[in-house]
Amino acid sequence: MATPAFEDIADTFEFLDDWEERYRHVIELGRAMAPLDDSFRVPAYKVDGCASQVWLRPVIEGQGPGARFDFQGDSDAMIVRGLIAILHALYSGLTAGEAATVDAHAELARLGLDEHLSSQRSNGLRAMVTRLREVAAAA
Repeated sequence: MATPAFEDIADTFEFLDDWEERYRHVIELGRAMAPLDDSFRVPAYKVDGCASQVWLRPVIEGQGPGARFDFQGDSDAMIVRGLIAILHALYSGLTAGEAATVDAHAELARLGLDEHLSSQRSNGLRAMVTRLREVAAAA
């Protein structure tokens, strides 16, 4: 299950011819994302396992599996900010129950990211997905 926002990104990726253009698009997505307030750049929101610094702040409205799932995020690396923007498109607006069952690996594979990210970035992306799934499952 993918959100319309994620489908837009997937369509754009299909349209872009080469990986240099796709990387630029990922960076643009990160630039367009609102920055995380400095008050949330704290250890509780920091994601371990990422080469760069990454913070993900869950924003859950309601309770139980029907709660609306959202998050804010930021990184000190532009490409990682873009990856956070892609994850936001993938998860934002889903219920907590839906977010907990998203096959992020399969959805992100549609973009070809797994083949074109360094192993450190891939590990970081997995760490972010794991954190989001844990938060959604706990909600």
